[in-house]
Amino acid sequence: MKIANIHQVVSIGITFFFSMVLAVFVSPGARTAQAVKPPAQEETMNHEQEFTEEEGAYLLQVARETIEKELFGKRREVKKLQPPPSSKFHQRRGTFVTLTKDGNLRGCIGHIIARESVLEGVRENAINAAFRDPRFAPVGPEEWDRIKIEVSILTDPKPLEYRDAKDLLEKLKPGIDGVIIKKGYAQATFLPQVWEQLPRKEDFLTHLCLKAGLDGDAWKRGDLEVLTYQVQAFEEE
Repeated sequence: MKIANIHQVVSIGITFFFSMVLAVFVSPGARTAQAVKPPAQEETMNHEQEFTEEEGAYLLQVARETIEKELFGKRREVKKLQPPPSSKFHQRRGTFVTLTKDGNLRGCIGHIIARESVLEGVRENAINAAFRDPRFAPVGPEEWDRIKIEVSILTDPKPLEYRDAKDLLEKLKPGIDGVIIKKGYAQATFLPQVWEQLPRKEDFLTHLCLKAGLDGDAWKRGDLEVLTYQVQAFEEE
C-alpha cells in the first residue's frame, strides 16, 4: 500500500461545527502503509511541522488499528507497529480522519482547532468517522476490507484579510488553502482536497456558503469572516 495523491478529494460532504467537523483493502491484516505524497501546503508549513513518510504511515496504522479494535474486539489479531521516534505526535494540531469505500465517502470527522495531540486526535476521529458520522450508518465488519483511510494534519487557521470579492478570489490558493467562512452563527469549512472537485474559486466559495446555510453568493458581499489553513494528508491506496 502507498499513499495516494493528496489532491484526491474524499471529503466534499464535510460539515463544520468549528471545533468538531464531520468531514477522508486487501485484508486489513495484509495491508501496511509505505509512502507519502509531499504535502500540498509545503510553501506555508515549515519543516518542523511536516510529518515524514514513516510518521504518516504510522498515523494511518493507528487509525486502522483503533477502528479494528472497536469493530472486531479480540476476534482479530492486530499487528502493533512501533512508533517512529518523533515529538510531532504530541503536538496539538487539528486532525481529520476520512474513510472511503470503493472511492465514495464513508465517513469523515475531525477538529479544525487543535484540542488534543495529533496521536489522540487521530484515535478519536478514527472512531468518530467510522461509527459516529450522522450521515452514515456505522461501519460494519463485512465492509471493512473495502475501506480506505486518510489522515489529515492541519495548520492553525489564520484570518484572511480582504477588501472585496475580487480581492478574496485573488488571495485564495486552490489546492493549498483549506477555507473557513463565518457569519454570525453560520460557519463552514472545506479541506484543501475539495478543490479537486471544485477547482473554480467562485464555485468553491458558492458551495461553501451553501454548506454554511447562507446564500450561494454571500461571499460576494465582502462581509464574511474568512480563515485559511493548510493540510498534510496521508492516504492508503
